[in-house]
Amino acid sequence: MKKKQNIRRQGKGYLFFGVLAMFLLVVSLLLTSFQIAIYGDSKYHFYEEAYKKYRVTESLDMKLSDVMTVTDYMMDYLIGREEKLSIETDVDGKRQDFFNEQDRLHMADVKNLFLGGLKLRTLLFLLSVIFIGALVLKKADMRNVLPRAYGIAMAVFAAVLVFLGIAFTVDFTRCFTIFHEMFFTNDLWMFDESTDYMIRMLPEGFFSDMVIRIVKVFVGSLAALGVVIGIIYKICDRHTAGKENVV
Repeated sequence: MKKKQNIRRQGKGYLFFGVLAMFLLVVSLLLTSFQIAIYGDSKYHFYEEAYKKYRVTESLDMKLSDVMTVTDYMMDYLIGREEKLSIETDVDGKRQDFFNEQDRLHMADVKNLFLGGLKLRTLLFLLSVIFIGALVLKKADMRNVLPRAYGIAMAVFAAVLVFLGIAFTVDFTRCFTIFHEMFFTNDLWMFDESTDYMIRMLPEGFFSDMVIRIVKVFVGSLAALGVVIGIIYKICDRHTAGKENVV
């Protein structure tokens, strides 16, 4: 009786660490989805199409090629390839720096947030690998633990995605504001379209489209993870069946 209770308790412990590992892995996939959605296309075709969709060139009185040059520079800055956010271009009828001081201060915050997110992504991924490795060393039944842990993690994240999807659909502006209030300790993200070029280049609709793009990448990565879990399950199943046949 005690032996059965110990086995059951041990199984619950394995499942707990399996679920924890899966949560860490899924969050790391979410952060990776941000990077893929933002930087997955080196030519930034998504940005170019968005600029056409929202008539950015008309708003800025710029050539599309110049807007794309500014975009390339801004994205290099965001990922840490450029130190200072400053580039001269023809905008609004004259040659001048596209970015102002408020842009530079806010984008410095965005850069720190983005690069910090990538570091967190790596840490979470390594922790998930450590937890899964520990389960393997403990000879946990991975055929049972991983699919159940994946299912629990998917159920939770599916609920979160549905909730956020409804919230963003009902009032994207409010959700966008809440996001900035959560992650930024100042009001530098509140721009004036009449004086700021960056907000004209990146209107709210652009960010709405980007959120959809991130969600698509994230859902695709979760599906890929499910396939990997399925493959691991089959490998473990064959290994177990082989042992039973030998016995």
